[in-house]
This record gives sequence, C-alpha cells and structure tokens, in this order.
Amino acid sequence: MLLTNKNRLIEMLGGALQELAQERGLGDVPQPRLERPKAVDHGDVACNIALQLSKAWKLNPRDLAQTLVERLQKQPDFEQLITSCEIAGPGFINFRLSNAAKIAVVKEILSAGPRFGELPSGKGPVASAMIEFVSANPTGPLHVGHGRQAALGDALANLLATQGIKVHREFYYNDAGVQIANLALSVQARLKGLKPGDAAWPEQAYNGEYIAEIAAAFKASEKYQDDLEAIRQFAVAYLRNEQDLDLKTFGVKFDCYYLESSLYTDGSVAQIVEDLQSIGKTYEGEGALWLKTTDDGDDKDRVMRKSDGSFTYFVPDVAYHASKWKRGFKKVINVQGSDHHGTIARVRSGIQGVAQKRGWEIPKTFPDYVLHKMVTVMRGGEEVKISKRAGSYVTVRDLVEWSGGLTAEMTPEEKDLALARGRDAVRFFLISRKADTEFVFDIDLALAQNDENPVFYVQYAHARISSILQHWGGQTADLVNADLSLLNSKASDHLLRRLAEYPEVLTDAAADLAPHALAFYLRDLAGDFHTFYNADRVLVDDPNLKLARLALLSATRQVLQNGLKVLGVSAPAKM
Repeated sequence: MLLTNKNRLIEMLGGALQELAQERGLGDVPQPRLERPKAVDHGDVACNIALQLSKAWKLNPRDLAQTLVERLQKQPDFEQLITSCEIAGPGFINFRLSNAAKIAVVKEILSAGPRFGELPSGKGPVASAMIEFVSANPTGPLHVGHGRQAALGDALANLLATQGIKVHREFYYNDAGVQIANLALSVQARLKGLKPGDAAWPEQAYNGEYIAEIAAAFKASEKYQDDLEAIRQFAVAYLRNEQDLDLKTFGVKFDCYYLESSLYTDGSVAQIVEDLQSIGKTYEGEGALWLKTTDDGDDKDRVMRKSDGSFTYFVPDVAYHASKWKRGFKKVINVQGSDHHGTIARVRSGIQGVAQKRGWEIPKTFPDYVLHKMVTVMRGGEEVKISKRAGSYVTVRDLVEWSGGLTAEMTPEEKDLALARGRDAVRFFLISRKADTEFVFDIDLALAQNDENPVFYVQYAHARISSILQHWGGQTADLVNADLSLLNSKASDHLLRRLAEYPEVLTDAAADLAPHALAFYLRDLAGDFHTFYNADRVLVDDPNLKLARLALLSATRQVLQNGLKVLGVSAPAKM
C-alpha cells in the first residue's frame, strides 16, 4: 500500500520535531497525530503537537507551531503535498492538502482493491491474537446477547486481521457445572411426561419448548436409556449442534471449540489450585479455600473451593486462560456480557499467581475484555421479551428471521434471501453502537427500505454505484488511468477526503477494540457519496470528466465493499 497523505505529513512533522529536539538537547518526542477539523473551512487536517509540547519545551505554543511550519516548508515534498498551512487559536496547525495529494487515493484504492487499507501479514503491532466470544453454555438456544457477542467478536477479529495480525477465534463451552446438571434434569422430566407448571416439575428446570424437542429426539435415538449421564451427554451434543447451526446462519466460524470439562479431565484445574497454594496465594477459612485477590486490587478475597469441595466458576476460567498463554497467545481479547465485569479482577489475579509460580511474564492487564450491555428487542412498537421456543428470551434465530421478513409461505430461495437480509441487518445493527451502551433493536427499522435504516443506507450506496457502472458498460480496470485532476468540485473533495480516512479508521478501530467506529464511517461514506451523486452528474458528455467521476465512484464502491466485509455484511449489486 502506498504511503497515505496523512502518514507522509506525520513523517515530515516527526522529522522536523526530532531536529528541534536534538538542537534543544531534548529526548524522544511523541508521534504527531492528525485530526480532521470540525469545520471544513479550517482545512483538511489539523495538528496540536505544538500545544502538547509547549510546556515541556518551555515555548509559546504559537511560536513552536510557527517554527515547525517553517521547517516543514523547507522539505522537498512539502509543496507537492500541502497548498497552505496556517496557525490557529492557541497553536493549532491547519493544513490544506494539494489536489494532487487528494486524488492520489483513488488510484491507490483501484490498484489495491480488496487489500486497500490493510497492513501486510506479520506487519501489525502483534504477530497473533486470540479472540474468545459467544462462549454460550450449551443449555439452550443462543439469545440476542450472544448475537451481539457474535457480531462484535467476528468484526473485531476481521479488524485485527486488517492490521497484519493472525487471528484465532475461539468458543469456550461451559459444559460442566450446575447448569448442565439442570439441563439433564429438565430433559429427564420431559421424558417422564412432565411439563412446566406441573406439580412435580423441577423448580430449577429450563422451561423452553426446546427441552421437549431434545427429549423427543433422545427418545427416538438409538442412544435412548433412562440414565441421567446419558441424557446429559445427548442434550449437550444436541444443543451444541443447534448453536453451531445458528452461528452458521449468522456467518460466524471458529477455529477452536474449547471444552471446560477438558480442564478437569486433564488435571489443569487441580494443577492451578496446587500452583496457587504453593506460593501462598491462598488460605483456608470458613471451610473454604480462598484466593488473595485483594493483593491485586480486588475489593475482597474470593472463594476458590467451596465447603462441599466444588470449585467456584472462576477457577476453571483461570486454568483456561493459563492454557491460552501456554498455547502462545500473548494478546487475548474476551468479548463477554457486562455481567462478567466482576470476574475480571479475580481471573487476572489468579493468572498473575500462576505466572509467578511458572515464571511466565504475563502483563497484569491480561486478558483484555470487551464487555457489552443488554439488547432490547422492539417489534410493532412493543418490547419483545420471550420467544415460544426459548421460553424466556428472544433467540438469535428469531432476530435473524424477523429482520429478514421470513414467512412460512416463502419458497426455499426466498427464505435464503430473507435469512441473508436478516443476517446483514442483525450484524450491522449490533455493531453500530459502542459495546458498553445498551442497544434497542427495532425490527421494524431493520425491515424498512429507506435512509433511516443504516444497513440499507450503506448497502444502497454500493448497489447504486454498481448500477451506474453497469449502465456505463466500460471496463472498470481501465479507470485507474483516468485524468483525476478533473475532480475539483466541493462534493468530490468531501468524498476524496472520506476515502483517504479509511486506513486510519481501520487502525484506530482495531487499536481501540471498537468495530462500531467502522460502522459509523461507512454511514458517513455512504452519505458523502449520495451528496456527490446529487451534486455532480456522473455520465456526462465530456469523456474525460466522465471517466474521472466513474473512477471516484469505483473507488468508493471498493471501500464500501471492504468495510462491509470487515463487519461481516454483504455488499449487494442490486437492491
């Protein structure tokens, strides 16, 4: 990928700063950052490095800014890149890029194609990273919270991959513990002919219709027997398969499914407890074994092993994260619901104890977390709280089917199209807000085909460009040779600036673990395209101007494709 205008300017600024620092006997200087000014009239990019350094360098910020500008103007590439720069306010430097610099992004996009904005493999800030997400207990269908995790985790994995990082996707199955025992009891009760509401129905049982489906399937299978362990194994396998089908419909794949039960069978949990005891990280009290999590900033110590001999749920979590580090993953990100916030301190505390025992240098912030809040589903202006199948919550399958307008009367082909529409809407919607904010999912909005529907708005921009290019009928590969200097209108200027931001949007969104930033960008890009299309006619009589504008549209379509792919959303040519 060619060096972007911003990166070239950052290099020039960095060089000027290093010269000044050496002259004044100062140490290393921070890398300058460029931002888009809030007001278009202020220029194309702005830098506040003079304000940041003025106090430490004991200089007036405007004087420092002026000195930097004078140094920049002496550099050989300056005039090719910048037409003007001015000092504003207390010391901001506002730059205006030359038209040649702005239009260069079109050729770069057309040349790079699907790789535009991406770093080569192995050139990222870390070589590899693991993202653990969804990790649903195999006790029922995936609910909308799992859907938000799936959308966030998959988009985040794609984002990191654009930064040259090899990404490993992992699903952790909590297939041990009380909840699994309750699942087996629930299916056993159904096999006995009981149902929710009956006097003998177990209080802790799951009430959804899916329990009856599991019982019927087990009774019809060759494995059927009246044995609780056999019931448990069948039910877990049944629900794992159901969850896999839902994830496939949602377009999400994993590299590994890790079983919690394996941590007990291979002795990992027992070894973790032994390690922590051997370094004095634990103590006995009230018949239980406690972990000294207060040593690592927790508000109180936590029970590891209860008086009945069973382990609390975070103990296998510590063993699981030790396995992640042992497998070579130094960068680990967990996408979980905000109800897991309380586990962060105890898991990290346990990991630090294990690291101390085993001589591992694990950062205290290992692992990283992206916590998401609840999703409220609205349909017909009313909140939807349950589905018949799940019994107590809305499932991912419900959300996809409703958002795609799926009906029983549809042909198989129509159903496939409806599921694809639903998947696109659900994924885009669930990514389009910061993870730590609550989200209201409006089914009616997801079905709407207008500018209020964000995924429709972005996809329609792509489809509209595809239609224009098809109507033109030429070879898009030839557009790389168009005379782009003819792109000099206000609307094209806005669109060019937006296209040039794409690589930085990817980098920042990946660094901040914030895929919603890409969704925001795509909406802005679609808006800039629609503004350009309404202001500047594309298929004009002037052949050179027509090719220049077609080249701009082709580049815009490519970036829309690239961004939607990162979010796991399709880019239709027709709508």
